[in-house]
Amino acid sequence: MEIDRLDGRKANQLRPLACSRNILNRAHGSASWTQGDTKVLVAVYGPKAGTKKNENPEKACIEVIWKPKSGQIGKLEREYEMIVKRTLQSICILNINPNTTTSVIVQVINDDGALLPCAINAACAALVDAGIPLKHLAVAICCCLADSGYIILDPTKLEEQSMKAYAYLVFPNSILSVRPEGSLKVQGEPMEHGVITSGTQGAMSVDDYLNCLERGRAATAKMSTVLRRNLQPQIAGDLSKAG
Repeated sequence: MEIDRLDGRKANQLRPLACSRNILNRAHGSASWTQGDTKVLVAVYGPKAGTKKNENPEKACIEVIWKPKSGQIGKLEREYEMIVKRTLQSICILNINPNTTTSVIVQVINDDGALLPCAINAACAALVDAGIPLKHLAVAICCCLADSGYIILDPTKLEEQSMKAYAYLVFPNSILSVRPEGSLKVQGEPMEHGVITSGTQGAMSVDDYLNCLERGRAATAKMSTVLRRNLQPQIAGDLSKAG
């Protein structure tokens, strides 16, 4: 049975996507990512000499600063900072520019659901715009579980609030790998079959989680297309900057 959504979308249908890059003159890299009425702007500064306290000087350091649309940063925003940081650390090649810090500033323009995946998508595009060496790109999505057991993708804020549980999933996009060399397989499995970041809120069974993985991975193909459309024309120049 098909679930009714307030905006008329089907369960697996994403909101309209838009990505723009190189939009801030003073940043080394920048990008915005929009999904429906959710929009995030990310600026990248660096790499700058030196690492933050308690960071390994033999590797590059990624610093993430989350700026909400209004008000002070709270516990949830601090958690978002850590998730984005760990995600970006996993896709960046950290041994190319050791003892440096790259600052990633996440500015929330509007939040109408799926905010964290939107921020991760924007951050990935901004890193490419800044010429930061990456192992591969990443695409993020939110999957929600209704009380009826039905799964919907890319929820609005109202849908998020009414759901039993939801999962944030980040998948690798190896098609546009900017790594100069190296295998795109992990333990014999193609990289696109893996998961970079996974987080859940609420009660969700293993079967429900696996269904979210399957639905989310299938839907990120459209997001990958948006990334390719916006990154491909300048990818050669980005590789030159990274080198």
